[in-house]
Amino acid sequence: MLRRKNWRPSRLSAIRLMMLSVLIETHNDEEGLARTLGSLIGGAVEGVVREVVVCDTGSTDQTHHVAEHAGCQYVVSGGIAAGIRQAKGDWLLLLEPGARLVEGWIEAVAAHTARQTMAARFSRTRGSRAPFLARVLSGNRALADGLVISKRQAASLSKSAGSAEALARGLATKKLDAEIWPAPPKPGRRLAK
Repeated sequence: MLRRKNWRPSRLSAIRLMMLSVLIETHNDEEGLARTLGSLIGGAVEGVVREVVVCDTGSTDQTHHVAEHAGCQYVVSGGIAAGIRQAKGDWLLLLEPGARLVEGWIEAVAAHTARQTMAARFSRTRGSRAPFLARVLSGNRALADGLVISKRQAASLSKSAGSAEALARGLATKKLDAEIWPAPPKPGRRLAK
């Protein structure tokens, strides 16, 4: 057997030890779900994304078909708490339907989860950042920047949170060295209080 003196496992081989379960809470958002799932393909190919769990809150459109064709698990009742219980990964990535992760996210998430640190959020891409005054005056969505969180912490928070948005609200997080295009604001999108 050949041995190399300075052999080190690649960064991605360490990533595979910390596989993610992606959770997406939806309500009549088939187009947004398709865009988000498209940005996760690289993570699935690299073996980082273990599964995608779509937690539906009563959609009447084709959300179910989009999830089914993409090979996602589809949770109809129980909301985000049921999705967290069903998730197999030790770390969860919560996203809004319509959010798109930018290339390089895999390494940033892997480095974060390997350190076993607190929850984290992505940075917004420069083109998606609103001016300061617009950010202050608009309602801030807690999941707009995504959320990487340990399953244990998410399970604990989900006991009192009725939605993914409520789970993410007010949570102390770090910023990941990776970017996200947030989902566009949806008219009538329900924000948790």
